[in-house]
Amino acid sequence: MVLLRAISTIGGFTMMSRVFGFLRDILIASFLGAGTVADAFFAAFRFPNLFRRIFAEGAFAAAFVPIFSERLEQDGRRAARVFAEEAFSVLSVFLLVFVLLFEISMPWAIYLIAHGFESVPGKMELAVELTRIAFPYLLFVSLVSLQSGVLNSLGFFAAAAFAPVLLNLTLIAALLGFSDSLQTPGHALAWGVFAAGVVQFVWLVIACRRAGMGISLRLPRLSPDVRRLGRRILPVIFGSSLYQINLLISTNLASRVSDGAISYLYYGDRVVQLPVGVIGVAVGTALLPFLSRQIAAGDLAAAGDSQNRALEFSLLLTLPATIALLIIAEPVTAVLFERNQFTALDTAATTPTLAAFAAGLPAYVLIKVLAPGFFARGDTRTPVKIAALCMAVNIALNLILMQFLAHIGIALGLALSSWLNALLLGWVLNRRGLLTFDDRLRSRVPRILLASLVMGVVLWGGLLLLNDPLAGGELVRALALAGLILMGVAAFGAAAPLTGAASLADLRRLMRKRTA
Repeated sequence: MVLLRAISTIGGFTMMSRVFGFLRDILIASFLGAGTVADAFFAAFRFPNLFRRIFAEGAFAAAFVPIFSERLEQDGRRAARVFAEEAFSVLSVFLLVFVLLFEISMPWAIYLIAHGFESVPGKMELAVELTRIAFPYLLFVSLVSLQSGVLNSLGFFAAAAFAPVLLNLTLIAALLGFSDSLQTPGHALAWGVFAAGVVQFVWLVIACRRAGMGISLRLPRLSPDVRRLGRRILPVIFGSSLYQINLLISTNLASRVSDGAISYLYYGDRVVQLPVGVIGVAVGTALLPFLSRQIAAGDLAAAGDSQNRALEFSLLLTLPATIALLIIAEPVTAVLFERNQFTALDTAATTPTLAAFAAGLPAYVLIKVLAPGFFARGDTRTPVKIAALCMAVNIALNLILMQFLAHIGIALGLALSSWLNALLLGWVLNRRGLLTFDDRLRSRVPRILLASLVMGVVLWGGLLLLNDPLAGGELVRALALAGLILMGVAAFGAAAPLTGAASLADLRRLMRKRTA
């Protein structure tokens, strides 16, 4: 398996998911705008996603994949399947109990995440109702995450990478098909979240069977490997909890700023999540099983090369994306969201939020690329300690910056604390001798930055040139933005080989280079 090819597979399907995600968000902005119903749905959707990242993606990707890969490398597929089924059964029972308890305690849970909703009549009650509908999604999507870990460890990346596409397609269908027949469009979306969990789960069940690794329920048993999984997963759950608590605090603070502040943060974050998902999630997802198997086989040189190339590839894409979003934040926001219920005033409030989030884009991706360096070696504690420090920094920054910048300060606080997180992860790995930045990486990074700046100058000129079309009608604005983006891509494509940031020959060698 080729690392870059795996990254490309995951990134391609993630890009497809983000495209449909943007279509979903365009429809949400059109149907819901940035008011009471939108805030209530985003709060409801955040809850299952919050715990999914705590129990599933963060925890199981970090703790499950290295153990599964070790079983696969040393003991074969049968032993790996037994471990997967044991973990699947224990996780299923735990999640079922957790979901039931959470449904019972829902009013108090919503109070924690959005206390400010009480100031708007009916808003808190609506958020509680929508969250109760959407929350069972957690059960299904967490089991999907485990199945994805199995498939990724076997080298089958496509099916798991396609699962988020199904979420977005289901939500689009729910919004278009049931908005008029239910109480609000928010209710249609909440039921769509529930249905999407079922659809994704069935999709991955079929994919695992086709890969020859069908996972069956068995009586829950705390086997030695499951206990080892538990010991490794607890620090990651704690670390993921810190990050998610951070988001909860940010959401609560935003709910006190103004009606619509949560929505402005959501829409700005969604744009930034496109490159984070396509690059960061793709690289991190592909890198973890590669590093785990290389380290289990004792090939430390290959592991070091894999991490250096992952860093190089990530920066090659994130640095130009960051500069582009900083320059064209306003037309991107207007073209994607400004229609019907989403007004020009909403665009004005969302644009600086997007720019603040974009300032941290390379850091968001670097965290996902550097963390597998710890997880693949069974060290789930160090990233947690770093996350705890950065959470405290983020909360302090939020409290300070929101006094001057309102919801924009919350976005900027996250960007700054994420840079601290990424720098600390890289510093600790380097200090321990687990990551040495090779000559090629040290040479390429300043060249990538130079090529990105050249692209930024071209984009700035293009923005001035297309000022009138970007202020025109909806179709004209969209065509002008497309032309602006193509101008930036062409500029970076020309500057990259001229500055030595990248070459076609490098990409061809990376595609041919095989890892263990």
